[in-house]
Amino acid sequence: MEETYFISHGSPTLCIDDSLEARGFLKGFREKVLSLKPKGILMVSAHWDTSEPSLTTNPGKYDTILDFYGFPKPMYQLKYPAPGAPVLAMKVKKLLTAAGFNEVQEDKKRGLDHGAWVPLMLMYPEADIPVCQLSVQSSRSGTYHYEMGRALANLKEEGYLIIGSGSATHNLRTLSSSNNVASWALEFDTWLKEALLDGRYDDVNHYEEKAPHARTAHPWPEHFYPLHVAMGAAGEKSKAELIHHSWSAGTFSYASYKFVSSKEM
Repeated sequence: MEETYFISHGSPTLCIDDSLEARGFLKGFREKVLSLKPKGILMVSAHWDTSEPSLTTNPGKYDTILDFYGFPKPMYQLKYPAPGAPVLAMKVKKLLTAAGFNEVQEDKKRGLDHGAWVPLMLMYPEADIPVCQLSVQSSRSGTYHYEMGRALANLKEEGYLIIGSGSATHNLRTLSSSNNVASWALEFDTWLKEALLDGRYDDVNHYEEKAPHARTAHPWPEHFYPLHVAMGAAGEKSKAELIHHSWSAGTFSYASYKFVSSKEM
């Protein structure tokens, strides 16, 4: 498996709201994007933010963390009891430690947050693929997360799927009921697409200086850093492909990308 992915998961209601185009994209993921069933999934979620890299090492079925408020009642009845992947977690820890990430933590009790289970529920509804979740460190940089991804690149050769789950744009203070996309969101989203498709990964690593409206698009970076991990895990000479693009609430970009390693090109 030579592909890694960045998925914009947007609102938690993605798992029940048929009006969202991204829902249809994720439900068709196995048919249209990746038909090969992975050995296990390493999910890098924006909704687990720690001071040092942390891994779920749950040996049993995951609890479903309902980490949101004020949503429709059906949202609080959802379950995604995927099996844990402690073997994968130990592989990840070994690779990160070898690359200089020396304070990797293990968490045997944490469930899957909605950045993980919402897209996975649509992509793999059977919940039969072992999952390991890896945290982000919002106090660090894009380059730090890119290097984290590079350290994990060999997992692809063992049949593991690496997914970064965040958002191409994420500023909850700017959401609206308008169907018109805000100009700043469009400019940032377009810059990101062009930078990725042109292979300007270093620019993406330094997006704060390179991208228009970077601080507006991501006032806090935790929803952007999963992209850097997926990008790094694919390799320096990988090819990016935009596999889905839609908008909601005026500023929420659901842009999602596939990164193909140079071996497959």
